[in-house]
Amino acid sequence: MDESYFFDEATIHVRAGKGGNGVVSFRREKFVPFGGPDGGNGGRGGDVYLVVNRHLNTLISFQRQQHWRAEAGGNGLGKNQQGKRGQDLLIPVPPGTVVRDVETGQVLADLVEDEQTVLVAKGGRGGRGNAFFASPTNQAPRLAEKGEPGQERSLKLELKLIADVGIIGVPNAGKSTLLAAVSAARPKIADYPFTTLTPNLGVAMVDGLSVVLADIPGLIEGAHAGAGLGIQFLRHIERTRVLVHLLDGASEAPLTDYQAINEELALFSARLAAKPQVVALNKMDLPQARELWPEVEAAMREREIPVLAISAATGQGTRELLYVVLRLLEATPAEPAVAVAEAQAVAPEDDDAFEILREGEAFRVRGKRVERAAAMTDWEQREAIERFERILKALGVMEALEEVGVQRGDTVFFGKYELEWH
Repeated sequence: MDESYFFDEATIHVRAGKGGNGVVSFRREKFVPFGGPDGGNGGRGGDVYLVVNRHLNTLISFQRQQHWRAEAGGNGLGKNQQGKRGQDLLIPVPPGTVVRDVETGQVLADLVEDEQTVLVAKGGRGGRGNAFFASPTNQAPRLAEKGEPGQERSLKLELKLIADVGIIGVPNAGKSTLLAAVSAARPKIADYPFTTLTPNLGVAMVDGLSVVLADIPGLIEGAHAGAGLGIQFLRHIERTRVLVHLLDGASEAPLTDYQAINEELALFSARLAAKPQVVALNKMDLPQARELWPEVEAAMREREIPVLAISAATGQGTRELLYVVLRLLEATPAEPAVAVAEAQAVAPEDDDAFEILREGEAFRVRGKRVERAAAMTDWEQREAIERFERILKALGVMEALEEVGVQRGDTVFFGKYELEWH
């Protein structure tokens, strides 16, 4: 994966389609001067879904486009014809995408499987035409609703790489070199700390079986608290099942490095620290590494941790390392993804609840049902306005406004609508 094109976080704004408007219409038939109401309902607005596409591996598309909107529903027509439903919007995301609501921070979905889908914004329902409001006492209603606005929200997308094995270690331990040695990956390699600023993926074949490895950028002390790019990198290790802890054979104290990295893992996540590890002392082509090997081997044997001596640059011991990794993978089942139901992604609210806020000399009424009713009211229709007033009375909004001191002529806001109180 070319690090120039890797993005592991993005924030997007999604808006579902508005419902179509209902229509006021009356039958026009020959020899029937006063036909009944036949205004049809508006169509429902399109929903917004996130869909996993296994061919994607970055969030780069969301750097270019942050705003996404589903199609609105069609307006109703005469002859009781309902407007067409708005087309749903399917937004492709790479596997490993975690979806959060920006406002609440709640995790809405953990998307890992190809074609996995989650509903993130529901389309508004269509407004009802005047045929719906016909009754024995009002046989010719001139009342129709506007369509309901679609749900909109901001989402934070976080990409966690999905790999079987994570290669961890201090900066410049040789992780990228090891990945290149055991797979077809060609990461950028140079001799200075933090060479790798993004994780690289590679696939190694072991006896006909494929193993996906992720070269995780070098960790430093304080990574769990965000030092360097720590938290971003630690996130990618969470998906892995086995960790290859690569020690730098050119380091003055590789065992101290080993302890520091494991402490960072534990501080970030106890589950992460509990993942099985295999330790590999790298750079055995250097005399210093060969001198350190007996001490490192003894320390790991004492901890009952598999340990090997390798040289990623020459290929020494890398094949043996893969076999040890494969045995650990076979003994470590994959963790099931956390299933998030659609109902959680678009959590139900208490429709009838409302609150009244004072804004200077004006009042603002906030609540799902009352704001929806205002948005769906055609303010050019007297009957529609009277119906809105009945809804306010039924919800207790009228009484509540009087209790907080609203007076004739005061300004009252319902969503984006500004009304003068009478």
